[in-house]
Amino acid sequence: MEQRGEVSLKRKTESEETTAKEEATTNKRGGECVHGSSSAEQNKILLMRAFVEKQDPSSKDVDDYMIRRFLRARDLDIEKASAMFLKYLKWKRTFFPTGCISTSEIANELGQNKVFTQGSDKTGRPIMVIFSRRHFPRKGGLEEFKRFVVFSLEKVCSRMPEGQEKFAVICDMEGWGYTNSDVRAYLGALTILQDYYPERLGKFFFLHVPYIFMAVWKVVYPFIDDNSKKKIVFVENKKMKSTLLEDIDESQLPEICGGKLPLVPLQDS
Repeated sequence: MEQRGEVSLKRKTESEETTAKEEATTNKRGGECVHGSSSAEQNKILLMRAFVEKQDPSSKDVDDYMIRRFLRARDLDIEKASAMFLKYLKWKRTFFPTGCISTSEIANELGQNKVFTQGSDKTGRPIMVIFSRRHFPRKGGLEEFKRFVVFSLEKVCSRMPEGQEKFAVICDMEGWGYTNSDVRAYLGALTILQDYYPERLGKFFFLHVPYIFMAVWKVVYPFIDDNSKKKIVFVENKKMKSTLLEDIDESQLPEICGGKLPLVPLQDS
């Protein structure tokens, strides 16, 4: 049942849709032309913006590209995308109210020295490199790990050039064992990525995957949405460099993968 005073997306009349478009267009961000969007998609962006701004005025502070990412994550369903987006705004205010995660809040995670950033792929997507063997579950450390995930995502997103919205990940699993296994952390990271940073992942390369990891993968896999599944590549050891070179120039490839770029610690990027 709809609450009194809410805008019903399912029952919008033609005049209401016109009003919503006009309201969104007058907004300083809502009237911009979103590169790469069809006229139909642009109209949905305008309608969604008008709706979410009435529910949460802080929506006015985000650009249309963010609105579009949430729309695309829900197959352009305005109602579902709006619910997802409003949930994101509420989560952000609660999880990091200052708008950023400080290094002092994730000192233990940074101390494991497991995430690096450097270079970009051929489409301009910044690259994140993860060493899974350096992650060790810590009792009571899940919340700090989640903050670390957000810190990492904010860092890599800040490196995106204008016009780019996605990043790539190279996850090196060489040396991974059961002492590194942390299903709660994996699912926590997956939830944050899919629910709060939709349409940000461009490609995810798994390198040197040990057979024993597949037992954990079977647990995690059902929670991965269909769009994300298409972006995951398990790279054969014998074809590692050639596979990566299809997407990344050698000059931008990490040294550990046979490229020329040294790794840069996450906090220094």
